[in-house]
Amino acid sequence: MPVLMVASYDHRLEPEAGVEVVQVDRSDQSVDLYISNRVKRGDIVITQDFGLATITLAKGAVVLSNRGQRYEDSTIDFLMERRHELAKQRRGGGRTKGPRAMTDEDRRRFQQKLTKVLQEFAGDR
Repeated sequence: MPVLMVASYDHRLEPEAGVEVVQVDRSDQSVDLYISNRVKRGDIVITQDFGLATITLAKGAVVLSNRGQRYEDSTIDFLMERRHELAKQRRGGGRTKGPRAMTDEDRRRFQQKLTKVLQEFAGDR
């Protein structure tokens, strides 16, 4: 299965065997636009960005967070609404917490969920 990693020039990605690395402009949303313009039904997308998750779900991708949460059509609206509410709070001068630090449990959960998705794909072929 081909693997594509996309990042802006602000992030240094080390190429590995079997992984294609694409670096895009630093401008806002460049990575999201690159991915959303190329994603196809059945692709697997890993992101912590709810906006990108929404777009790629609509195009038929399977979307996981880097912590192992599988985004679904049935829950993404709630996540987008929550994001909007927090942004509104910040614009009004309020403070919100960022994401907590990644834990070994987060990494384990991600690995389990990704393995499950890959096994589902292998069964479909």
